Amino acid sequence: MRRRWSFILGIVLLGMLPLRAANAAAAPAAPVVLVIGDSLSAGYGLETGAGWVALLQKRLHDKGLDWRVVNASISGETTAGGMQRLPALLQRDHPRVVVVELGGNDALRGLSLAATQSNLRSMVSACQYFGARVLLVGMRIPPNYGPAYTRGFEQIFPRVARLQHVPLVPFLLADVVGHPDWFQADDIHPTAKAQPVMLDTVWPLLEPLLRERRGGRK
Repeated sequence: MRRRWSFILGIVLLGMLPLRAANAAAAPAAPVVLVIGDSLSAGYGLETGAGWVALLQKRLHDKGLDWRVVNASISGETTAGGMQRLPALLQRDHPRVVVVELGGNDALRGLSLAATQSNLRSMVSACQYFGARVLLVGMRIPPNYGPAYTRGFEQIFPRVARLQHVPLVPFLLADVVGHPDWFQADDIHPTAKAQPVMLDTVWPLLEPLLRERRGGRK
């Protein structure tokens, strides 16, 4: 009798294996936080895994937050380029949170402030329409183009954040610019030593968005 029941139990357990495999396959994937930025987020001049976005993935894991970070940042990217790439990224990754870190290259090229603002608003609106929560990351520039342009550029980010009702990191390099030795030889791109500080600048505004687990538009 015991052998018979053992045989029956074995058949039942074997029959459950495909069901368990199917359930595992159907398990929802980790939600995505998409970072779309320029060289400051792409990790220009750094070893793989040393940039602040890569460190973000490690921090999420260490804190037990089940998120997958997708870094869609490209060195030299402008707001116009980001706006063109964004729809495909939203369709591909279905992010619940999007970090927009763009604008610095617009200013370095002396591009229209009105166009930069319009592009950023369009990007934020697209993310919101898709159902994603957005964190806008601001930038500041040296006064190479005169005080009016410099001041106007800086004002873009709080204006877009206010109009689109999204949180803002005022200046990604706020706690880095005071350390000249934290920059690479070009005096533009931060070294590996600065990356944890940059993450600490972003984290207080980003963490609440990651803990708010609403579903996004599919």
